[in-house]
Amino acid sequence: MKDKRLLITGGAGFIGSHVVRLFVNKYPEYQIYNLDKLTYAGNLENIADIQDAGNYEFIKGDIVDRSTVSTVFKDLNIDHVIHLAAESHVDRSIEDPMAFIETNIIGTMNLLDAARESWNADDGHLFYHVSTDEVYGSLGKDDKFLESTPYDPQSPYSASKASSDHLVRAYHNTYGLSVVISNCSNNYGSHQFPEKLIPLAINNIKNQQKIPIYGKGENIRDWLFVEDHAEAIDTIFHNGQKGETYNVGGNNEWTNIGLIQLLCSIMDTKLGRKDGESAELISFVKDRAGHDLRYAIDSSKLQSQLGWNPSLKFEEGLEKTVDWYLANDEWMSGVTSGSYKKYYEKQYGASE
Repeated sequence: MKDKRLLITGGAGFIGSHVVRLFVNKYPEYQIYNLDKLTYAGNLENIADIQDAGNYEFIKGDIVDRSTVSTVFKDLNIDHVIHLAAESHVDRSIEDPMAFIETNIIGTMNLLDAARESWNADDGHLFYHVSTDEVYGSLGKDDKFLESTPYDPQSPYSASKASSDHLVRAYHNTYGLSVVISNCSNNYGSHQFPEKLIPLAINNIKNQQKIPIYGKGENIRDWLFVEDHAEAIDTIFHNGQKGETYNVGGNNEWTNIGLIQLLCSIMDTKLGRKDGESAELISFVKDRAGHDLRYAIDSSKLQSQLGWNPSLKFEEGLEKTVDWYLANDEWMSGVTSGSYKKYYEKQYGASE
């Protein structure tokens, strides 16, 4: 893949910024193009450290705009795609499902069409689509999601991602487009917009505000450190079998309440508060509509076939995450003020 011209969509967002940084630094022989609309969750400060790299270029644009996507492929002679751009917050998908249909389905189709029109099937190109475990629906107590698990999306968000997954497979089967797909569990780490559970809780604990928890906090999620996810994407991009799907999980199942209690304990230590002080901020709120009880990823295919494994235990990764947010007040203030303030203040509940 030497000298490849790689388009990464959504590279100013949470996961995308970590992927862009990894590829720009690790592969100086690649030309990396970052296409991002810069919505509320996209922030160029997330990648300020590599903005002047010689093998990197940022392009502001919307994947829903077909002409923009076509122009990018044509003018930049794109060889490969890692597609991360997506609307991703379940609560917002319940309030405004059309935005998710447009970005996650229409946007993905625009990228697929541009790739199909630009590439020959046998020229070594790759369209890598990054998706979510939420497409599988909810689990019982003991099962785990496999790559063969039937899709059963329960929210507008997960339905839109399931649709985009199906489109990617259809373009592979119908047009011979070279693709891979990965479905990941809940990510956590630095640079995550504080609508999501962990950064929202960190910010609220720091400011001694209520920590909203849906229902009784019994919902279970598998947590994946975002830098481990970026490494998995790197592994799949370079070594994944064409046409295959790979599940990416952290093997870290936690109930929401258990996670928040651990986070409160870490924050008490970091902030010099008495043990149990931050836990007093926990506030249970009305459960979200269609809230899946449990997600858990089986990553054995990725581990056995491609040799990837998560590097951090959850407690270690969570402490590292807390340290970053406490050391980056300016970043947090920036994303929760100004043009972001109205949206942020509207959030009333925690989410995954």
